[in-house]
Amino acid sequence: MVVPGGDYLFFGGMILLFGWLATHYARRLSGVNRALRKGIRAEGVCVRIEQEPYNRSDARQYFFTFRLPDGRQIEFEDLASRSIRVGDPVTVTYDPAAPERTATVAGRGNWSPVLQYGLLVVGCGLAAAGFAAVLLFTVV
Repeated sequence: MVVPGGDYLFFGGMILLFGWLATHYARRLSGVNRALRKGIRAEGVCVRIEQEPYNRSDARQYFFTFRLPDGRQIEFEDLASRSIRVGDPVTVTYDPAAPERTATVAGRGNWSPVLQYGLLVVGCGLAAAGFAAVLLFTVV
């Protein structure tokens, strides 16, 4: 069964998806840059690692926590290498104006957060541009 215009719909959807992802990661990159430039460093710890149920995927989510000088405890999710385990100490950098949104792991044993998010922005941007080129080629 052929859906008329299905190609356009598919490629349009992929452009929107990867464009949104590139924008999302670009905003996160901006926050990470601000935190690294003007931020405060604190000692944190990896509190949990979540994985897809039944180990059907290699995708893992790493959650970290740290304390602000006023005593509040902040928990956030960030990219991390597989060498990080629950209970491992990490160095956290955050912008004091918005610690919940800008906290990032920035220490030895981990890739640079700027490099990680930069690669995601470039990859998603290139994917969106590639789908746009294919859509343009099929239209013309």
